Amino acid sequence: MFPRLREDINSVFDRDPAARNFFEVLTNYPGLHALLLHRFNHWLWNKNAKWLARTLSTFSRWLTGIEIHPGATIGRRFFIDHGMGVVIGETAIIHDDVTLYHGVTLGGTSWHKGKRHPTLEDGVIVGAGAKILGPFTVGTGAKIGSNAVVTKEVPAGATVVGIPGKIVKRADPDSDEMLDIDPARREAIREKFGFDAYGVSQDMPDPVARSMQAMLDHMHAVDERIERMCSTLSKLDASYREGRLPELRDEDFAEILDEADTGCPGVGKRSASGTSADKASKAHPPSGKG
Repeated sequence: MFPRLREDINSVFDRDPAARNFFEVLTNYPGLHALLLHRFNHWLWNKNAKWLARTLSTFSRWLTGIEIHPGATIGRRFFIDHGMGVVIGETAIIHDDVTLYHGVTLGGTSWHKGKRHPTLEDGVIVGAGAKILGPFTVGTGAKIGSNAVVTKEVPAGATVVGIPGKIVKRADPDSDEMLDIDPARREAIREKFGFDAYGVSQDMPDPVARSMQAMLDHMHAVDERIERMCSTLSKLDASYREGRLPELRDEDFAEILDEADTGCPGVGKRSASGTSADKASKAHPPSGKG
């Protein structure tokens, strides 16, 4: 018991530079108090003294502001920094060397019995206010950003941010096959469609922009393949005529561009000068009679 207590206190020194001495940590860290009370409550829960375990866990919540269900399984060197507002559900499993900050929820998304809460593997760090919801696994060494909402599995070593949670960094990056694309033709496609996703570099953590970039790369590859097919058909059949695709003109999108600039439908520089009311007034000018 005492070696385990010393290990828990040493884990506080390892992860909180504000910790000054053994006695201060033992008496003033609610995360440590909640962990010690949970270990006793969990023992009672496994001994089928469930009412007593739940009652003592409620007392622990009043005392520390941290709610840990006595059925949750927690490993060694677990550290809750600050701790207020942390909620850990019944079927949550927390492995060794995990760190949680205040406001974290390890919750469920189902009312069905069975595994409903997440599993955190060794070395996971969860930022303040993050919500991890569901019976999936957060891999070894993963980091969850503050206020992120995670509802699906996280691979080992990944970093997740945002609502809903998106992976912005992996320990082993995906090795996608690079498309053989001429930069000049890529720029021509960009100008044709009027979207500058290529202003975002490959290593920037913007999943939406990277998705748009992948779509434009795909469109470029399809455009090039169609050109090759038309060229081949022309060689096979001299009477074959290659039709031109309709051009995309700025005036076709003038009203949409104005609305995007002003934020108000039907209000804009271009649309205001060309409304039906203006045209009617020009066709039938006022007679001047009152």
